[in-house]
Amino acid sequence: MDQHLISTVNRLQDAFATLGPTSNPIDLPQITVVGSQSSGKSSVLENIVGRDFLPRGTGIVTRRPLVLQLINRAKGTANGTSSESSEGDEWGEFLHLPGQKIYDFGKIREEIVRETESKTGKNAGISANPINLRIFSPNVLTLTLVDLPGLTKVPVGDQPKDIERQIKEMVLKYITKPNAIILAVTAANTDLANSDGLKLAREVDPEGTRTIGVLTKVDLMDQGTDVVDILAGRVIPLRLGYVPVINRGQRDIEQGKAISSALEHERDYFENHPSYRAKAQYCGTPFLARKLNMILMHHIKATLPDIKQRIQSTLSKYQAELAQLGDNTLGTPSNIVLNVITEFCNEYRTILDGNSQELSSLELSGGARISFVFHELYSNGIKSVDPFDQVKDVDIRTILYNSSGSSPALFVGTTAFEVIVKQQIKRFEDPGLKCVTLVYDELVRILSQVLQKPIFKRYPVLKERLLSVVIQFFKQSLVPTNKLVQDLVAMEAAYINTGHPDFLTGHRAMAIVNERMQASKPVQVDPKTGKPLPVAQKDPMSPVTIGGVGPSDENGGFFNSFFATKNKKKMAMMEAPPAVLKASGVLSERETAETEVIKLLISSYFNIVKRTMIDMVPKAIMLNLVIFSKDEMQRELLEKLYKSDVLEDLLKESDFTVNRRKEVQKMVDSLQTASEIVTGVN
Repeated sequence: MDQHLISTVNRLQDAFATLGPTSNPIDLPQITVVGSQSSGKSSVLENIVGRDFLPRGTGIVTRRPLVLQLINRAKGTANGTSSESSEGDEWGEFLHLPGQKIYDFGKIREEIVRETESKTGKNAGISANPINLRIFSPNVLTLTLVDLPGLTKVPVGDQPKDIERQIKEMVLKYITKPNAIILAVTAANTDLANSDGLKLAREVDPEGTRTIGVLTKVDLMDQGTDVVDILAGRVIPLRLGYVPVINRGQRDIEQGKAISSALEHERDYFENHPSYRAKAQYCGTPFLARKLNMILMHHIKATLPDIKQRIQSTLSKYQAELAQLGDNTLGTPSNIVLNVITEFCNEYRTILDGNSQELSSLELSGGARISFVFHELYSNGIKSVDPFDQVKDVDIRTILYNSSGSSPALFVGTTAFEVIVKQQIKRFEDPGLKCVTLVYDELVRILSQVLQKPIFKRYPVLKERLLSVVIQFFKQSLVPTNKLVQDLVAMEAAYINTGHPDFLTGHRAMAIVNERMQASKPVQVDPKTGKPLPVAQKDPMSPVTIGGVGPSDENGGFFNSFFATKNKKKMAMMEAPPAVLKASGVLSERETAETEVIKLLISSYFNIVKRTMIDMVPKAIMLNLVIFSKDEMQRELLEKLYKSDVLEDLLKESDFTVNRRKEVQKMVDSLQTASEIVTGVN
């Protein structure tokens, strides 16, 4: 069962191998081998396997990660027949050469070189794309190791200038994952504190909980020195400890010394060395292989439940994305376009009516923003219009005199009131048209929101045509909407309804002004009694005083103020009036009263029109723009887009969608395979 756990992880690695190391969505338990170029990583791996199969040479030999899956199998079952030939009991298989068994380990080495150069070229460049090699042998323990390029500091020959950074980044991608066991290989004849492998391991595993140290070249240490203190954890402690090994030297390799002989030499060395013989059973390559096998199995047992859960959750995520990207075969082009148009119009109405399933609690959207335009922006804009910021008292007085003609008026002129009111009502046209523009902007905003749906990313041509047609449709709807708003203002200006029940009557206005003027006059007090003296009540608005303005007017007034600037001689000459004659000077009490009455009447009627405009303009916009777009958009889109000669062009998918669908489909396939693999494992 324990060996089955490792084979399960091997199968998972194979399932994800085609995705590449950076795309693998699941952090699988694996032993990752790190160390400097000269530390002896390759020799350690060959000793574990018991065969020469790794490329040799100077500089960076391992230029791509090598995922090495060792599988223990009984002798004589290579071809389903019993055989005593050891040659047929051991073979290798590459994932990129499915079904090919390579019995010659020299050819395995050649294939590693060839496959490496296929990705990196013949120079000293590196690639993060792994090579997956599976070795079946009765002489190995079931184990999975990832051999990474050796750490280097100075570029040599054809190596890229930033080779150190490239290798470090690649190694970190593997060892940073929490489920990676780090096998840090260090030459024992160098200072442990300077070990590149240990230094990098400490960056991602500062407590040393998932790092195991391997000390190579123990036999090359200076006379009288050993690694006992390191093994005891007194130098740089590691939870998984250290294992000392002895590899073949360069001369041994060149002379073709068999690994079996080298392993025999290693065992003799540790059993006879005074420093190590007491613990010889914990030294050497065989012990290292057994220890790694046990570590990996326990690690897989601990992480398997989490791996199962992650596979399922990740599979669900990618299946959902694949569903959003859509299938290649959704139906005929006409059906697809019809469905997209229908879905678009339904979503547009839904957002406009506030029935969307994705209502935000963070900001207003859709129809709520249009409501804000009507009841906040437009309403407050209309309320802020003040007729008297443009019409001053002197202007009112001038219009009053002009409306009287050649005969001084007996009563406050209706004509003057209407002239002023009509002028001011026309000021409501600009806010109304501005409100139309703001609502149009909100409809375009909703359009953009709908077009964010994944279906439109899939069909960019259809998206652009939809956008173009709907924008043009909105702009066409603006014409009658603006016309209706302008007509509403023109209607109000065309007929001044002084019979409106809310309108302040002339008599009431006169009474209000009279009360104000009386209240503002100083009250004379009888010095003896202290009581106010009765005054002759003179109604400034009485028919007696509302009349022509003559030279006997005590307070001067318009004409008196004009003649007051001239001396009597000039008066006697009766000079012609100036080309431009304006009302000026201090108004008499009667003129002041008349002006105030007009202002009261203007304010009263202006407020009536304000309420009407605040009520009617939003209705006009809703009728001709918002409701119209809801009711007629689908017809417009079908008319413009649902044509047989353009359907194929509309459904041309974006390169992003095509490529992403392939990536996600590959991911889903790998995850489904992985799910099947782990389903039967308890």
